[in-house]
Amino acid sequence: MSDATETNGTAGAAEAAEAGPSGKRHVRVVLVDDHRMFRTGVQAEIGQTEQTGVEVVGEAADVDQAVTVITATRPEVVLLDVHLPGGGGVEVLRRCAALTADAERPVRFLALSVSDAAEDVIGVIRGGARGYVTKTITGTDLVDSIFRVQEGDAVFSPRLAGFVLDAFASTDAPPVDEDLDRLTQREREVLRLIARGYAYKEIAKQLFISVKTVESHVSAVLRKLQLSNRHELTRWATARRLV
Repeated sequence: MSDATETNGTAGAAEAAEAGPSGKRHVRVVLVDDHRMFRTGVQAEIGQTEQTGVEVVGEAADVDQAVTVITATRPEVVLLDVHLPGGGGVEVLRRCAALTADAERPVRFLALSVSDAAEDVIGVIRGGARGYVTKTITGTDLVDSIFRVQEGDAVFSPRLAGFVLDAFASTDAPPVDEDLDRLTQREREVLRLIARGYAYKEIAKQLFISVKTVESHVSAVLRKLQLSNRHELTRWATARRLV
């Protein structure tokens, strides 16, 4: 993608406005994630506007904050975590639907999550997000993904694109799993990592939470699913292909 802008016609005018008066590409971004340390890390990685062209104009840690900040700042792109207090990323998308649909100044959403679960990917894409990348992405690739979403492209981490293609190619609605629906998004996230064999300390590091919080989530999952230990939990998750 070139930094140069065309000077002829409507397309050239639009690109020039997008790039800004200096001729360099520029995008205004809001970070939505419930972990302050993660937001700080992303800001440090991509928010050096002179180098990256990315200007972070706001941050939010839950659904209500996100809707307020996005409405007030009207960024071009929102980096949106899937699991948020107050209803998750899907709820943010629902409440910002009018901004997403604005033909003149659309706010576009790029999901940025630790989760690579098919249901999370499909949920936010159905909700209106333009792409989904995992938190293993490099800073350089994240900047590139932000600009691609700003331009209207759909962007996915490589293996996640298949989930979306499969979901939208199928006319069958996914079956309802009442047991799984009892779990919160965060509990599902912990469940998958436990089933994959992660230790509590590893899960805490991966999700930017404390070991005690991981233990609380595991206890809640075991109680809701009426299971006794992590071995039963792993079998339960494997049977449902959640691993």
